[in-house]
Amino acid sequence: MSLNVDTYVYGADGEWTLLEDPDDDYSRTMAGFERSRGKLWGSEAMRALGARYFPRLDGDNLKVEPGAIDDFLSECDAIRPHLADLGEASGYHTEYVTSCFDNIVAAAVRAKAEGGGVIVW
Repeated sequence: MSLNVDTYVYGADGEWTLLEDPDDDYSRTMAGFERSRGKLWGSEAMRALGARYFPRLDGDNLKVEPGAIDDFLSECDAIRPHLADLGEASGYHTEYVTSCFDNIVAAAVRAKAEGGGVIVW
């Protein structure tokens, strides 16, 4: 199974709705494999970087509410220089980690533009 990242917005009824995937390109919504939850995103290496959002994936989905997108993007900026180290610590290739990470960041940027949030599930 794979982890996906999607952007959502709240409707007038207070329910959230997923936005269409960019260009219907599945590769842009991939956030890793199911085992990446603990092995990568919730790893001790990630926690050691002071990450607060990504470790939530270890055992649960990550839902970043619209009001927290800027904070989440700041965390992403702080993590980006360490992607190779995270890959090494988790046993994943740097290209894989970077690709999944870039998809998550791109979804967060789309969410910010739409006034929405991000869910990794």
